[in-house]
Amino acid sequence: MTNAPIILNLDCDMYSNDSITPLRALCFLLDPVKGSELAYVQFPQHFCGINKNDTYANEIKRLYRVNPIGMDGLQQGTYYVGTGCFFRRRALFGSPSSQLFTERRELNPEHVVDKYVKSEAVLSMAHLVASSDYEDGTNWGSKIGFRYGSLVEDYYTGYKLQCEGWKSVFCDPERPAFLGDIPISLHDVLSQNKRWTIGLLEVAFSKYCPLTYGIRSMGILMGLAYGHFAFGPFWSFPFIIYAFLIPLAFINGVSSFPKVTDPLLYLYVFFFFGAYAQDLIDFLLTSGTIMQWWSDQRMWLIRGLTSHLFGSIDFLLQKLGFSALKFDVTNKVVDDEQSKQYEKGVFEFGVTSPFFVTLTMAAIVNLITFAVGVVRVAFLPEKIDEMFVQMFISGFVMVNCWPIYEGIALRVDKGRMPMKTTTTSILLVGVLHCVTFYFINTC
Repeated sequence: MTNAPIILNLDCDMYSNDSITPLRALCFLLDPVKGSELAYVQFPQHFCGINKNDTYANEIKRLYRVNPIGMDGLQQGTYYVGTGCFFRRRALFGSPSSQLFTERRELNPEHVVDKYVKSEAVLSMAHLVASSDYEDGTNWGSKIGFRYGSLVEDYYTGYKLQCEGWKSVFCDPERPAFLGDIPISLHDVLSQNKRWTIGLLEVAFSKYCPLTYGIRSMGILMGLAYGHFAFGPFWSFPFIIYAFLIPLAFINGVSSFPKVTDPLLYLYVFFFFGAYAQDLIDFLLTSGTIMQWWSDQRMWLIRGLTSHLFGSIDFLLQKLGFSALKFDVTNKVVDDEQSKQYEKGVFEFGVTSPFFVTLTMAAIVNLITFAVGVVRVAFLPEKIDEMFVQMFISGFVMVNCWPIYEGIALRVDKGRMPMKTTTTSILLVGVLHCVTFYFINTC
């Protein structure tokens, strides 16, 4: 609107928490040596109203704190997360070495308005700029500006700017620069993550795929860093295998893991505990607590079986022409009862959703698997050697699924798991068991 050389991009539900934040950004953008190369200065997202243990892992520390610190050490810098970001206006109008955008004189970043800000001409132009078709017939959204074509327009915009040669910097002061609101309903959290999943896959399977276009433009490390996010939804596939297929095979007498006495087991132990230990250390180094980390890893598993899975399915159906993508704004309106439950760290289910069907199915399958293992060990103690790993993994899943068991059987409030969801899940588990039994006994 003003053609100012620096633009602050902030979500409508966020506000400034530190008056010197613009000065921090200007210290980078006006640096006489490196400042001209910077497209933006990104501050991490912080939120108010998060309960003690961050039940739904809304802080998403890997996305907003851990990974940006790592990428900040690379040549191009960190990604753009859609808010809390100071942009150099010039960066939105082409690569550092390109000619300035001149399709419309008034869009040129060096264009100066010499009229009073409340004059009729300026107000008319403001209305025109705010219209939905102002950029029609220009390169805005494709070659310049904030890029269209993905539901994660922030990730896509920052990625394309860095592919064009721009750099960025991550600024994480001790006092949060900005604060915002969070969704306090599990369904709203998962719906938001589903939207991100679809947007990331849109970039992953476009001509701008980070593993091809990104590596060619920025180098292998930056390409892999962006590819880590773009292909992240594929975590849903190993989750499905570990949550459903391997336990159901175990129930039908097929063990998928090595015996306790098998040296190969040490490799499994190393990867399992090594990955979790690294994640815990990263979490604690970014001011997290052990209980917040537990919530974070639990939500990582939950997202894999819900938003990543259904987002991948929706993306595939859209590519096949069977459905159309839609943008759902995340609900952050606070309901009094939901707020009370959230403060207690109690999961909010309450609505019938496919998300909760897959979660309930995983909880039921692994509960049955663990029970079957206990019964078999009781009658055949010598079998513990070959059943221990599967029982351990199913037990670990059960511990993570405690809020689901609680929602199914122990709660009477309106936030409990709907009976329809529980019934549907039990029926689907029965179908899966029959299918698994058939294949195991015919192959």
